[in-house]
Amino acid sequence: MNATPQTLLAALGRTVVGQRSVTEALVLGLLANGHVLLEGPPGLAKTLACRALAAALGGDFKRIQFTPDLLPSDIVGTRIFDQHERAFATVRGPIFANIVLADEINRAPAKVQSALLEAMQERQVTIGPQTHGLPDPFLVMATMNPLDSEGTYALPIAQMDRFLIKVDVGYPTREEELEILERFAMHETLPQRAVATLDDVTAWRAQAHAIHVEEKIKRYVVELVAATREREDTYIDCGASPRATLALVHLARGKALLAERDYVVPDDVRAVAPLALRHRISFNFRTETDGIGHGAVLERVIAAVPTP
Repeated sequence: MNATPQTLLAALGRTVVGQRSVTEALVLGLLANGHVLLEGPPGLAKTLACRALAAALGGDFKRIQFTPDLLPSDIVGTRIFDQHERAFATVRGPIFANIVLADEINRAPAKVQSALLEAMQERQVTIGPQTHGLPDPFLVMATMNPLDSEGTYALPIAQMDRFLIKVDVGYPTREEELEILERFAMHETLPQRAVATLDDVTAWRAQAHAIHVEEKIKRYVVELVAATREREDTYIDCGASPRATLALVHLARGKALLAERDYVVPDDVRAVAPLALRHRISFNFRTETDGIGHGAVLERVIAAVPTP
C-alpha cells in the first residue's frame, strides 16, 4: 500500500513533540514543491524536524552549517585542476541533494546566502562555465535565529521571497515539554525511517496539482494579496508580490490534500495565508512604536477581506 501525506505527517509527529505547525509546514512545502524557512530561538527542534523529514523519505540529505567564514563555493561546489588528467574537474557541493538543511542561515553574510538563490529558484547551479541541474525532488529547509540574536545577518528580501513558507517557531507547552523530557531524556527516540519514497512525493504533487480551485476561491486569493498593498494600512510599507498569490494557491491545494479533499475551501486559504504572506510584507516602524506584532497586523488584513 502506497504511503500518503498523512502517513508522513504522523511519522514526524512520532519524532517531534508538539510543533504541529512546523511539521505540517514541512509537508506542505514538500507537496507544493517549495522551500521552508523556520525562525525561532535555539533548541526548539527546528533541526530535528528537518532531519526527521529526510529520514522518513529516505532521499539524499545534506546539512550545511552556516557560519560567518562560509564561502559560496562551500555550498554549490567549485572547479579544481586535476594534475593527473591535466584538466579542470568539477567538485559538487552539498547543495546536490534531495533535502538540504541550511542550518542557522542568517549566521552567514549576504554573499553566501545569495549562493542559494539560483538553486532555490531555478533548481540548478552554475559552477564555472557549466550549469548543473539539481535532483528532483529538491527542497531547502532553512533555520534561522531571531535577528536580535548576537552574530546574525538579515536575509536579503529577494531570498526571503524565494521561501514558499516561513514559520515562527514558538516554545512548547508545559505538557509538551514534559513529553520531550520523557521521550528524549529517558529513552532513545530515533526518527522514523523509510515511511515514504521519493516516488510517493512525485505522486502526491500530481494529486495536489489536480485539486480543483473554484473561480471564487481564485478571486479571494487575489483579493487577499491585493489587500496587503492597500496604503490605508499604516503598518505596511510594501505588500506581497504576485509570487505570494501563486504560493497561496499551491499551499491551499496541499492543505486540501492533507484533509483528503479534491477541492479547495476558503478555510484552506485562510489557514495558509500567514505562512505565505508574513515574510513577503515589509512592515514599518509603527508596529514597534505601537506595540503591535506583525502577526496581528496580518490577521487584521485577512479578516477585512470578505470570504466567498
